[in-house]
Amino acid sequence: MSGKALLKTKEDKDATKVQVFTVQDGKEYILLREESSQSFAVDQKENSPFHNKCQELFCCPFWNFFILKKKEHIEEPQLKGIVTKLYSRQGFHLQLQADGTIDSTKEEDNNYAIFNLIPVGLRVVAIQGVQTKLYLAMNNEGYLYTSEHFTPECKFKESVFENYYVTYSSMIYRQQQSGRAWYLGFNKEGQIMKGNHVKKTKPAAHFIPKPLKVAMYREPSLHDLTELSRSGSGTPTKSRSASAMLNGGKTLSQHGST
Repeated sequence: MSGKALLKTKEDKDATKVQVFTVQDGKEYILLREESSQSFAVDQKENSPFHNKCQELFCCPFWNFFILKKKEHIEEPQLKGIVTKLYSRQGFHLQLQADGTIDSTKEEDNNYAIFNLIPVGLRVVAIQGVQTKLYLAMNNEGYLYTSEHFTPECKFKESVFENYYVTYSSMIYRQQQSGRAWYLGFNKEGQIMKGNHVKKTKPAAHFIPKPLKVAMYREPSLHDLTELSRSGSGTPTKSRSASAMLNGGKTLSQHGST
């Protein structure tokens, strides 16, 4: 519209009151103020079976597509971690074999000694074997085991010690009286030790990450230990030392820190 508009009100058979805008070109533009028979007809049209069918055929698929695209966007990898080797000060690389066995190796070119270090909190990481996709975990007795599911027992606090050595301790278990943390560690023979036998001041607990590349990860879905225990796949105990549990059935070192 151009020119100055004049406003006036008049009665109309299709509306109780309408507002008419008149501009300098002589044209009138009508603005309905109350419900008219025309708007009622539009409402009837929108509520008709034909309109509902069109809504179902054309609008709903678009809405579903929008929801799917939104979910896909949410599931985009958003955590920046590293693909790395974990070299112990004792002279061994941490290794997670295909059967779930946790041990060590001195081989430099060993695919089972490569891990995803996924940040799951402030200075908290999940340690996942690249080849097996199993998570490293520590149970309430200090035993290390592997888990297909990410649980609270799979969370390790990553701390930088003297001379840039790194330690990994359980986020949920520690000595009850002293409060001393339980650590991932090897003895001098390269055997995995119980977490409550490893001291952070000893070489057994000291690791040097050897990053291979930076990677983006999706946040792991956290599973409750109680639910997994009820389903028969929960935290392993000494009596359940089969493959992929309690270091794949291998004997754990019971000696003190070295």
